[in-house]
Formats: sequence, structure tokens, C-alpha cells
Amino acid sequence: MNKKTFIASVIASTMMSAVAAQDAWDGPTTGPAGAEGKSIVILAGDLKNGGILGVTSGVEEAAKAIGWEVRVLDGAGSIQGRTAAIGQAMALQPDGIIINGFDAVEQQAALQGVVDASIPMVSWHSGPVIGCDAPGGIFANVSTDAMTVSEVAANWAIEDAGSDAGVIIFTDSTYQIAIDKADRLKEVVEAGGGTVLEYVDTPIADTSSRMGPLTISLLQKYGDSWTHALAINDLYFDFMGPALGSAGISSEDGPQAGSAGDGSEASFQRIRTGSYQTITVAEPLNLQGWQLVDELNRAIQGEETCSGYITSPALVTQSGLEKSGDSNTFDPDLPYRDAYSATWNQ
Repeated sequence: MNKKTFIASVIASTMMSAVAAQDAWDGPTTGPAGAEGKSIVILAGDLKNGGILGVTSGVEEAAKAIGWEVRVLDGAGSIQGRTAAIGQAMALQPDGIIINGFDAVEQQAALQGVVDASIPMVSWHSGPVIGCDAPGGIFANVSTDAMTVSEVAANWAIEDAGSDAGVIIFTDSTYQIAIDKADRLKEVVEAGGGTVLEYVDTPIADTSSRMGPLTISLLQKYGDSWTHALAINDLYFDFMGPALGSAGISSEDGPQAGSAGDGSEASFQRIRTGSYQTITVAEPLNLQGWQLVDELNRAIQGEETCSGYITSPALVTQSGLEKSGDSNTFDPDLPYRDAYSATWNQ
């Protein structure tokens, strides 16, 4: 299936992505047995971020299955906090480190200490290179294809409004991957005949204080020409909806919000109830947590390369959620837990 066909199939199937529709595991079925008695650290960029929190839960679940101890250190959404967390991790002398949800380039100097100490590292969303041999001594960077995620979200806006789409894009230039995703959102919207009204760079860590006033300012500036809001993460919409509500604008009448990642529980609830978010392009966060443990096990065991597995996203809509039950997470019906556990317990 080529990329264009894949994107079309994701949009057409509402909730169901290529992964969600599968009934057989397409991930790794071979690899080293689980290393025994290891202690690892998760360096979380910001546990207020639903994607990071979901991946952390998946890692903790998988670590229990493989028999490892886990310590979670929260960078609390700031560069200084993440630097301090890396220092704490080094003091713990772990057998492995998982970078969870921040750009490795930002912490290049601090992470060099991890490399120098020969502590294996894997990551989730640490930069634009997905899979094996990510920069900075990272054994594997786990993610969906970020450009596909952006293309699905942008094509949804065009499908929804056509050439009348007036889009504001929210991103955070702290992260290279966020810039790349936002650039791709813009390219696809414009290629589809829509208009990008503004490209807003605002730190994701400051959304709680910035998004309210920013939303009101953008409403005053663009009025009804603002038909759609696209963001590189659901967290922006945690705070846009209340601002629209306080301005007396209903979810139905206001700009329709769509996120190019990650599929937080809060976003699912907003979509389910029709409350100021229309879609998200969700990643299988729990599965990715299990993959991180598998990749880290490979690194600890001295494997030359990572598994190379790349998960697929799902377009989440209200109609899709109505068919999927009460779950507010995208956890594809695949036997990944059994597959990874079988490999580790061989």
C-alpha cells in the first residue's frame, strides 16, 4: 500500500487504522531473552502531557512482565527540569534509560554523560529520525511516522471544509519534530486548497497560561474565517475549549480542532462528547511502551540493531468512538503483550 492510499484508508475508516484493523501481530517475533534483574529510568519530558503519561504506563506494564524495576523522573515541562532529571538518573546508575517525549538535541550536553557512561538509551519522540541509530547515542527512537500523522490531520481539515478551510496551526519550536510536523500540516492544507491563516509558535509546556488569551486574540483577529485549528499535540486543546466557551462560542460553531498526535485520554473524552475537539490522530501509546522495553532489552543485551518496528496511527472521530465502546485510549486489538512476553521468556 503506498502512502497516499494508506492515508485515504485511515480517513475513510474513522477510528480504525491499519494497525487497529489487523488481527495478527506485525511486530517483532524474535529477539533476545529478557535480561534479568535490570533497573531502568524513564526520563519523562512532562507527565502533564497525555502522550508521555500513556507511554510511561506502557513501559511500567512491560517492565513488570520482563521483571525490571522502573524509576520515573519528571522533567515537569522545562529545560532545567529535564536537565536535573538526567542528573538524577545518572546518580541512580541504572542499567538503561528511556527518554520519553523531549528532543534529545535540547539535552545533548547532559545526555553525552549517559553515552560516556555506556548506559544504553532508547527514546519516544526524541527527534525526527525514527527507528534504529537515532542521533546522540540513542539505540532506537520509537514513534509512528510523524509526517503521516500530520498528513492525516491536515487531510481531515480539507475533507471537512474544502477550499473554505481557514486553518491556524499550533506548534512548539523547542522541538525539531514539532516544527517538522507543523510544516507538513501547512504544506498539505495549502496543497488541498485551504488557507493557513497563521502559524503559531507557543511552548507546549505553557499552554495552560497561554492558550486562553491566545485563543481570544485569534478569534478577534480572524472571526469566522478561522474554521479549523490544527496542533502538533492534544495538550493545546485542553485549554482552547474553555476559552471558546467563555466567549460564548459553542463547540459546533467555533473552529473545529484536530490534533496531529498523540491521542490523550482527555482528547478522546472531548471528541466523544463533542466538546471543542473533533479528531485526533492517535498513537498506540501502551504498545509503544512495550516496544521501548523490548528495544532497551536489545540494547542492554548488546544487539547490533533495533527491531525497526514502526507502529501505525489511528484517526479518532466521534462516530468511531461510538462504535469502539468506553475506552479513551487507542490500544489496538493485537497480541503484542503475548508476543513480547514470549520473546523475553524464551
